[in-house]
Amino acid sequence: MLNPTDEQTAAADRFHAGDHLALQAGAGTGKTTTLALLARRTRRHGRYLAYNRAIALDAAARFPATVTCKTAHAMAYAAIGHLYARRLNAPRQPAWHTGQALGITKGVRIGERDLSTRALSYATLRTVTRYCHSADHTLTSRHVPQLRGLNTRAEHEQLAALVLPYAQRAWTDLQNPDDGAVRFEHDHYLKIWALSRPKITADYLLLDEAQDTNPVVEDIFTTQRDHAQLVMVGDSAQAIYQWRGARDVMKDFDGTRLALSQSFRFGPHLAAEANRWLDLAEAPIRLQGTHTITTELGPVTEPHAILCRTNVGAMTEVMRLLQAGHHVGLVGGGQTLRSLALAARDLKEGRQTTHPELILFTCWGDLQDYAAHDPAGRDLQPLVDIVDKHGTDTILEAVDRLRPEQSAQVLVSTAHKAKGREWPTVQIAEDFRPRKATQHQPTGERAAPDPVDEAEARLAYVAITRARTRLDRGGLSWIDDHLVAQAPS
Repeated sequence: MLNPTDEQTAAADRFHAGDHLALQAGAGTGKTTTLALLARRTRRHGRYLAYNRAIALDAAARFPATVTCKTAHAMAYAAIGHLYARRLNAPRQPAWHTGQALGITKGVRIGERDLSTRALSYATLRTVTRYCHSADHTLTSRHVPQLRGLNTRAEHEQLAALVLPYAQRAWTDLQNPDDGAVRFEHDHYLKIWALSRPKITADYLLLDEAQDTNPVVEDIFTTQRDHAQLVMVGDSAQAIYQWRGARDVMKDFDGTRLALSQSFRFGPHLAAEANRWLDLAEAPIRLQGTHTITTELGPVTEPHAILCRTNVGAMTEVMRLLQAGHHVGLVGGGQTLRSLALAARDLKEGRQTTHPELILFTCWGDLQDYAAHDPAGRDLQPLVDIVDKHGTDTILEAVDRLRPEQSAQVLVSTAHKAKGREWPTVQIAEDFRPRKATQHQPTGERAAPDPVDEAEARLAYVAITRARTRLDRGGLSWIDDHLVAQAPS
C-alpha cells in the first residue's frame, strides 16, 4: 500500500506492539486495505474471519499467503461440519412437515389468536435458529421468537411453554450425524462447533464487519484471546442487523481503540452530511471526505440506485419505475417481494399463509384491522395500502419484469441490502419518513422535536454513504428541519 494515512500507520504500530485492537472504520475508509497492511508487515500467521464467502474470496486475493481467509462457517465445517455432510443439502420441506415429525399434531388458541400446526412448527424451527445464533450453552424459552398478534408478555410466555419442548426435541434430532427429521443446515454445525470450545491455531485473528457479528461468532472469536492477538474492524454506526440477532461486539471489547475516519469514497460535502447522522446515532466516529473527490448533494433525475427503508417501499418504487417504462433491477432479487405478494394473495383468498410475518392472520380483513388499529402492526400498513391499491397479481407481474443488475437502468434496494455497496448517484426513497412537524406551545415557543431513534439514524447513515458523486437525499431531507427545531432558541 502506498502512503498510508496517519490513522493507518497508528493501527500498524499498535498491531506490531501486540495490542488487541478495535478499529472503528467509517464508510469507505479502506478497512480491508488497512488489515492487509497489518498482515504484510509481519511474518506471523493470521486468520481472517470474513462476513461471507464472497468477502473471504476477495480478501484471499489481497492478503499475503501468511493469512488464511475464511468464514466462521468454513472453519466450522473443516473442524466438525463435514461429519454431518450426508444430512446437509437435504431437500427442503415445509415447516409443518418437520413439526409433524416432532409431534406437533394439533393447533392451539392463545388469547384471541388460533395457532395452527404450521405456526407452531415455524416457531419451533425459528427457536432453534435463534439458539444457534446466540452464545448460549443451553436452549431456553428466551430463544422463542415473538409472533405478530401475540403482543402481551403473558401470551408470549404461553407460546414459549408450548414451543420449547419441541425445539429441544429438534436440537436433539440435529445431533445425529447420519439421519434425522429436521433439515440440517450450516448454522447447526457452526453452533455444534462453538459448543466444543474450539481453539483456532493462529498468531492473530482478524474479524471483519464486527458491528454485525452474531453472538455465536463473537464467542468463538473472543475465547481465542489467551493464545492469539485479536483485531476487530467495523463501523458501529453501521450496526443495522440487531433485529435478527447480530450484536455490535466492538462496544464491550477489551483492547486498544483506534479509528479510520478518512473516507476514500466521497468528498467533504457528503462527509459533513454523514456526520449529522453520526451525531444523531451517538456514534464513536466522525468522517473526513477526500478533497480531491467532488460529491454533490442535490436532485438526481436518473439515479443509478434508489434506496428504500423497507421491502414494501422497494415494492412501491419498483412498480412506479416500471409504470414509467424503466428497466428495473432489484438488489438481492425479487423473491422477498414475491413471497409477500403470495402471502397477501393467500389471505385475500381466505387461506392462512406460512409467511413468518403474517402467519397468525386468518384472512386479509384480519390483517387490515391489525395494521390500522394495533400499534404493533403499524409498519404493515404500507403493505396493506399497496395490495389494496394494485392487487397481488399486478405486484407479481412487476416482480417477473425485473431485470438482472447488469442490464438494469436503475437499481432499487433496501438500505440493509445496499450495505457494502456503492454507486455514482443515489436517491433516497420517500419511505424514510419525515419526523413529525414541529409543534408550537400555546405561548408561541417552539417545542423540542421528538428524538431520532438511534437505529433509524444508523440506517440513514448507511443509505447516504452509498453515493460517490451525487446524493439526492429525498426521504431523508427532513434532517434539516429537525436540526433547526432541535437548536437552542
